[in-house]
Order: sequence, then structure tokens, then C-alpha cells
Amino acid sequence: MATIEILGVPHAYELTAPTSCPHALVFIHGWLNSRGYWQPVISRLSVDLQCLSYDLRGFGESSSQAKLDFNRAETDLNLNSTDPSVVSSPFDFLYSPSAYAQDLAVLLEQLNISSVWLIGHSLGGTIALWTAAQLPDCVQGVICINAGGGIYLKEAFEQFRSAGQKFLQVRPRWLSQVPLIDLLFTRASVARPLERVWARQRVIDFLVADPEASLGTLLESTTEEEVNRLPQLVSQLKQPVYFLAGADDKVMEPKYVRHLASFHPLFQYLGDNVIEIPDCGHLAMLEQPDTVAHHIRSLVTGNRE
Repeated sequence: MATIEILGVPHAYELTAPTSCPHALVFIHGWLNSRGYWQPVISRLSVDLQCLSYDLRGFGESSSQAKLDFNRAETDLNLNSTDPSVVSSPFDFLYSPSAYAQDLAVLLEQLNISSVWLIGHSLGGTIALWTAAQLPDCVQGVICINAGGGIYLKEAFEQFRSAGQKFLQVRPRWLSQVPLIDLLFTRASVARPLERVWARQRVIDFLVADPEASLGTLLESTTEEEVNRLPQLVSQLKQPVYFLAGADDKVMEPKYVRHLASFHPLFQYLGDNVIEIPDCGHLAMLEQPDTVAHHIRSLVTGNRE
């Protein structure tokens, strides 16, 4: 593991060796996860594709930002390529997908990586889409995994936000010492039970995630404005965008993945850009690493200029 400072915040990351491929793969994890979940896929790809994984601010081994940095807020306003009329306060940016996209933009600049494909899981998929919009010359394409949406259902989202807040309130440190607690995490949100090593990692990431970042990302990524903005964002991207959906994903059902994908020109004019993975839940990179790695390699190498 290496550490790099992004806008004053230390971030943990791992970067494999360069290869003959001109594009690096950048892996962005989801809510309450960490970079390690990508390792099964990266181990299958890093022989011929350079891979960068990192912990989002406030998750895994990356620090959080407890206080507002007004220089950061000013940077947000200057770099954000979306309609400035939606800006109401610098505080709105701290844990939004757009703010995390700007973290990634700085990371790529500091590592001198100028051409990438972004692979984002769940919330990480949304961050990848925002980054593609902000860095059109650098980002060659996006692959969203277990990510979709773009339909705001008021009652459903209010229930989801309420449940998420309650979930975050029950995180005593001694939870990790409860016998067999990891067994609960082997089955949560997946089609088939995970190996216990990954269940234990899920427990750890759940407990160590910064409270402010955990709640902030939950609330800021699920506002009506943010959800309704996603289809417009996807429709305006010039890069290819693909979606891998778990056929048995109950968190982000394939119909919602397909809905968001339908706003991209690839869906409408050049063929379906959604790949559904059978017998797969919400953690495709752990449940089906061979299949996920195969599709990533095919999509990236198939789009080389």
C-alpha cells in the first residue's frame, strides 16, 4: 500500500506496473467498501493492464475531511463542469459524487496518469460517471458494475435513507469480536455466500468507515436532485459507457441498471451496453471475478483506437 495526499487528505492506493496498453484501469469501490474488494479482478487483469485502486476519502485506509476546506470548496466550484445554478453552498460538495470525482482527478494528476478506463462499483459507478464528465480527454470509457438508477421514487428513497442512517448508528467496535458475526456478511446482498475472508473484510470496512463520510455519501448521493441528474449526465457523455448487472442483485436491480444505461447512445444506436451476469448479486467483483475480469478486458481492448 502507498499513501498520497489529495487536497490535504491522505489516501491509500495501490498501482500495478505499467504495461503495453496505453490506458490504465482505475477501480472505484462502493459505499462502506474499500479498494481490497477489487483484488480478485485486478489479479486477473494486471498482467497486461495497469490497475489503480484506492480508498475513497473517509473509507478503508484513507482519511476523512472533518472540517470544510474553503480552498477545496473554491476548487469544487471551479472544476465542476455541471450547471453552476445548482450550487447552493460549499458544504454541499463535501461528500457528493462530484466531490469524490474531483478527488480522483487530483489523484490521476499527481500520479501522472493521463489515459484511463474507470471501473466503478455501485456508488463508485456514479463517481466514475461524474469523473468522465469532468475529464473527457483523460477518461476513455466507463464500466459501471452493480450501478444504475436515475429514477427518484420518493417513498422508497426516504425509506432507504432512514434505514441507512439507522444501520450506521449501530457500529460498536466490539461488534467485530462477536462470534460468527462475519457469517451474516457472507450472505448480505449476494446471490451465493461469500468466502469468510471477504465477510470479515466487510465487517472491518463497516466499522472503520468515517461516520461523517458514511452518512454524507449516503445522503448526498440519494437526493432527488442527484438521482434525477444521473440520466442527463449519462446522456451527455461522449465516451463509451457499459454496465455490468447482477441478475439477482436486490440492491440495484437489473431493470434500474438498464434504465440508466438507456440514456447513453450505445444503448440506443450501437447495441445494448448492459451485460447481465447470471447467479450474481450486488458484489459482482467478489461473486464472479472471472466473468467480471473477462468483460472488462474485452471492453477495454475492444475499444482501443
